Amino acid sequence: MAGKVVKYACDMDKNVLVSNFEKRKWVHVGPEDDWNFYWSGVQTTRNIFNVDSGYRLTDDQLINHFPNHYELTRKDLMVKNIKRYRKELDKECSPYAEKDENGKYIYLDFIPTTFLLPADYNLFVEEFRKNPSSTWIMKPTGKARGIGIFLINRLSQLKKWSRDSKTSSFQAPSAKESYIISRYIDNPLLIGGKKFDLRIYVLVTSYRPLKAYIYKMGFCRFCTVKYSANVNELDNMFIHLTNVSIQKHGEDYNAQHGGKWTVENLRLYLEGTRGKEVTDKLFDDINWQIVHSLKSVSNILANDRHCFECYGYDIIIDDNLKPWLVEVNASPSLTSTTSNDRIMKYNLINDTINIVMPYKDLPDIRWHKTPPKELYGDYELLYDEELAQADIERDSKSRLGGTLTFGARGREARSRPTATWK
Repeated sequence: MAGKVVKYACDMDKNVLVSNFEKRKWVHVGPEDDWNFYWSGVQTTRNIFNVDSGYRLTDDQLINHFPNHYELTRKDLMVKNIKRYRKELDKECSPYAEKDENGKYIYLDFIPTTFLLPADYNLFVEEFRKNPSSTWIMKPTGKARGIGIFLINRLSQLKKWSRDSKTSSFQAPSAKESYIISRYIDNPLLIGGKKFDLRIYVLVTSYRPLKAYIYKMGFCRFCTVKYSANVNELDNMFIHLTNVSIQKHGEDYNAQHGGKWTVENLRLYLEGTRGKEVTDKLFDDINWQIVHSLKSVSNILANDRHCFECYGYDIIIDDNLKPWLVEVNASPSLTSTTSNDRIMKYNLINDTINIVMPYKDLPDIRWHKTPPKELYGDYELLYDEELAQADIERDSKSRLGGTLTFGARGREARSRPTATWK
């Protein structure tokens, strides 16, 4: 096996991908040829794993999506799975599912109140009437890059949009198109008066047992126009939507820095303005949310050993420094808007490949996917279910269980050598 040439196929002509493959002296082949490593689009992955295709992957083939990744990356399914996960933990009387006196989850309240339209229309109306001054954000479930998103603060806007104002029932404009409607986070943390969100990269190499890495070089994406909660500004997407694909068309867009800030800069800014303790808690909360969103789908995702996935997590922080999970992207953009962006994304792909196939040989799915730490690059081990299980067993021997504990990335256990969240 040693010294054999790795053959790669790729669905996208992105410099940060191709230059990584060429640096390794991999040979480019077509998707219909014998490939060892495929960086594919989601539709290609679906076709490959479609039972009707008759395609069988061999032990020396790796692909960059899990077959049914959409359970996490489609907006409606992510919400549905997190809600189901919370209910299951509730039934098991898990301490994770503990609620406060208002019936809100204490540890698992990290997605805004969300409904699926048209299915949950009546439930949404009931919730809206409890707080008629609230603002809601509507998103098509299957689209990305801010396409089709708008804000509403009156039920009449929804009825007008559904082209069905004669009746009180809601109909989507197309039978195929479902939407989610979520309570809008109208108190976002602002920096320089502008709203931003976080893009954090998370690599999953296995769902059972769950094994995930978090990339240290995430970034903030800023709006180009100062934030305003004024109802007359609800249509101004340069105020409300952080997507670069939208902001780059704004008059105030800065092509040099692309409206981006590194997570490291954010951390330094928050430590200076809010203090180290609350900043640490914020980042611990983000890690916690990522792990539990992955756990919510770990039993329903097809854990194919030919697969790995690098997700783009989008998180909004409110002015109480509470993070909210907005969505998870299966194909985070690899387009570079600035030179810093290009370097970061090149390194992201390089470090990803080093973790999923760290040796110069061909891929081998029988490999246990535990690379030496020096190959992590800018990744950190976020969660390893096997190590977490060993932690739990060791802890239960030394003390009575029942309390919520964090692993070594959490503040309570930094003195311990393991690197897991639990």
